[in-house]
Amino acid sequence: MAETTPPASPSAAPGMGEAEVQHPPLRIAAFLFAGALIAISQSLGQGFLLANSGQIAGEIGATQTQAIWLTVAYMAPRASLPVLLIKIRTQYGLRRFAEVGILAYVVTALLGFFISDLQSAIAMELLAGIAAAPLSSLAFLYMLETLPTKAKLSVGLCGALTLIMLGSSLARVISPPLWELGGWQALKFFDLGMILLALPFILYLPLGHQPREKVISGKDLLSYALIAAGFAGITAVFAWGTVHWWAQTPWLGLVLAGSLAVLTLAAVIELGREAPLLDIRWLASPQILHLTAVLLLFRIVLSEQSTGAPGLFQSLGMGAWQLRGLFAVIVAASLAGGVACALAIGPKTVPLIHALALALIATGAFLDSQSTVLTRPADLYLSQGMIAFAGAIFLPSAMAIGLMLALQKGPQYLLSFIIVFLSTQSLGGIIGSGLFRSFIRLRASHHGAALKEQLLAGDPAVTQLIAGLSRGLSTQTTDAGAMQAGAVQLIGSELTSQATVLAYNDAFLLLGAVATAALLLLLIHLAWLIRSRATGAEAPAQA
Repeated sequence: MAETTPPASPSAAPGMGEAEVQHPPLRIAAFLFAGALIAISQSLGQGFLLANSGQIAGEIGATQTQAIWLTVAYMAPRASLPVLLIKIRTQYGLRRFAEVGILAYVVTALLGFFISDLQSAIAMELLAGIAAAPLSSLAFLYMLETLPTKAKLSVGLCGALTLIMLGSSLARVISPPLWELGGWQALKFFDLGMILLALPFILYLPLGHQPREKVISGKDLLSYALIAAGFAGITAVFAWGTVHWWAQTPWLGLVLAGSLAVLTLAAVIELGREAPLLDIRWLASPQILHLTAVLLLFRIVLSEQSTGAPGLFQSLGMGAWQLRGLFAVIVAASLAGGVACALAIGPKTVPLIHALALALIATGAFLDSQSTVLTRPADLYLSQGMIAFAGAIFLPSAMAIGLMLALQKGPQYLLSFIIVFLSTQSLGGIIGSGLFRSFIRLRASHHGAALKEQLLAGDPAVTQLIAGLSRGLSTQTTDAGAMQAGAVQLIGSELTSQATVLAYNDAFLLLGAVATAALLLLLIHLAWLIRSRATGAEAPAQA
């Protein structure tokens, strides 16, 4: 897992100056409120799209398959644009960056009211993804700006991350009543209202001034274009891979190979520059690669919650209203985890936080793996609450380590790390969802074939079952052939449900095993560190 021996002092963090300035409590509260509104607004915009893509497709006259392009259009710039925003912010200043970013989001939200078909919806979601990309950074900056030094990596970091990650679950709680009020337009109105609440705070509470410097060059734009193309290709491949099956769709392989090729070209260009867009050598260092892998893996594991539980219940025929209680529990557990992390986070407690998070995820996944066709959302309140709590305590502590590692190299590396974090979370969510759905499809096919073998037509038990179901259909028809066909159809539907639930159980077991293996590796690493320190302390004494 992540490096467990961060620097002892968290005195330097984003938004920290050489001399600490004491701010009045009301000013601190205003900045925190602005940061919270920005974080929730941008995460809700994404959450509304992911939670209601099927219904949105119906409103614009598209199929649910075609609606996948809406997700691709929104997520692709969200993953890549933070790379360019580093230099945009440096060249044009934080104040202009904040004002343009928030106003662009407002304009995009207004344009959403004029959508009439799939093409206009794709264009709008692309603009929405571009406009939302700066807001995550703004949420961090506003949450950290006025807090005392000792609270920046606890209250500020934990609060910002918790609220940024909350949107997908919160959207599923508030979407059903909003949709009944006015469909997609009602969701847009709500999102617009949230961001308009934040607008006056941003206009009248400017972030701290930093020197502006002309840093954008033509090579920056070339590198960014390659990175954006690569990230967009990866997003499209993993979004479509389970719809147009991987092995049966040649263009998926071509797009993935092309994406990796342009990303490699971008890395080669950046390695040869004196003032690169990204410091590839630092990002490729063992510590940062390790941390990036941990963040990506953890995001993939958390797909159990964003994709696993909703997918399971949707396959059992449950709708958005029936899932509201489950996601309300997830929201409450996430908020509780954010508060707990803010109270406990520190250089010495980070390893314990990571161990607790992995243990909770493993336990929750193993509990979910006992699901049946009779399982209902209330049965998963405990397990999903544990996983949500784990995510809320893990991500801030992991990011705090990354920020400290970046500060060891210098303040200019902070934004490079934030890019790593934002990109791993955006790409990790898409990749995790694609891999999870692919695994479900494979295992459902396997279990379906196995169950069909058990339900042979000549099996007396099957014959008796068909006869019993046929008698149950006698009130609907007197045709013996129709009754038997209806009974066979009912058995086929039940078989499909059983195979799907077994497939989800396999996925939950796999994720639980991954979390358990990661926990064991972390404990072994901690034991090795303790032994190394003890050996190092004994050597001088013996000398």
